[in-house]
Amino acid sequence: MLLKVYDFTEPELAYYSEFANFSPQEDILFNLRKKNVPLEKCAEIMHCEMTTVKKISRRVNKKIIQLTNTKRMEQWIDNVYWPKILKQ
Repeated sequence: MLLKVYDFTEPELAYYSEFANFSPQEDILFNLRKKNVPLEKCAEIMHCEMTTVKKISRRVNKKIIQLTNTKRMEQWIDNVYWPKILKQ
């Protein structure tokens, strides 16, 4: 399954950032990909081989898939994300 991080909404991205427990490398890649940075460019920025970035990407995708429970996600977005954003 090919996930395009940049296709998620801001609340969904915030949910994944909050609950995915990304490693430092995974977090860097996640943040680059949500800006639509190609994997090749991510490899350059992260000073990694392309094969390493692809492995990290698979781990990020796996964590996102595990967290994708629409009811729980919707509850968090409605009860935590939006109230926090609206207070700003």
